[in-house]
Amino acid sequence: MEVLEVRVLLRIRPYVKGSDDEAYVGIFNECFNDYDDIRRLSVEEFRKTQEAPSYSLEGLLIAEWNGAAVGTVDAYVDPLREEPKGFVQSLAVLPQFRRRGIGKELVRRAVESLKARGMKTANAWAQTDRESCIHLYRSFGFREIRAFSMMKTNLASVPSELGEKKDVIIRKADLESDKDIRLLNRLDNEAFREHFNFRPRMVEETRYMLFEMPWFKGQNWFFAEEAGNPVGFLGTGIDTGLNEEKNLRWGWILDIGVLKPHRRHGVGARLMLQGMRALKDTGMKNAMLYVDEMNPTGAIKLYEKVGFRVAKKNLTLELKLE
Repeated sequence: MEVLEVRVLLRIRPYVKGSDDEAYVGIFNECFNDYDDIRRLSVEEFRKTQEAPSYSLEGLLIAEWNGAAVGTVDAYVDPLREEPKGFVQSLAVLPQFRRRGIGKELVRRAVESLKARGMKTANAWAQTDRESCIHLYRSFGFREIRAFSMMKTNLASVPSELGEKKDVIIRKADLESDKDIRLLNRLDNEAFREHFNFRPRMVEETRYMLFEMPWFKGQNWFFAEEAGNPVGFLGTGIDTGLNEEKNLRWGWILDIGVLKPHRRHGVGARLMLQGMRALKDTGMKNAMLYVDEMNPTGAIKLYEKVGFRVAKKNLTLELKLE
């Protein structure tokens, strides 16, 4: 009896805009469906993300196993960042094709792609419970440099009398006002210039976040003002699709910033309590946020003060490419 030899071929190739959209979305949805803070992505939403001012498809790679798309990785270079730092993100291999070296080859090609484009450093991310992913990055020399926590609080009873500065005026941003959009952009850049991986955000990026981003359609933004001067801001958002898919009632603190001279005087607490009440008023059961545990403002202490507790952690890993 003649035995036919079947040669299995792994091919890593660049993503092709348009023709690879459905394959990418299918891999993303299958590989990330067990994350409680990530929902299924539609092809239309994926295409919408490509309209973001900082989006780039140059480093997006597809892994094929015998001609079928089975994995992806994005060797992302932010076209608006001056620092020569790239990012290995969206690493995914379909479950039935894991432990065949596909993930390792995707990471290797992503690192090569970043080097070829002049990057000196690469960052990657992994949840602390994704041990195989962390081990894979470590095998290339990535090392953990910090952790980001997802924090959660129940909104049944929003606290008060926590040292919040009560004479601060809280004004809801008018998102139809170009002046308020530009103010939000300016405050964001001023408040976060000391933070990890900061780069100035363009006004066009702020507009995209407010109106075009596929997630968090239900956004509200607030300014804190003292003596008529804006000193801080906070944004809340609701991802209706995530809540419906996961049977949740989560609202998010999307962003909060207080200008440096006004920190540690209760402005942040005032904004946080305003945001929590705003989410509760829309029927949300829990409020969620992400925070860098090494945040230079010590924000995690503020979040703990108003009732947030760590629900899970993401590691940031770094590799020197020189």
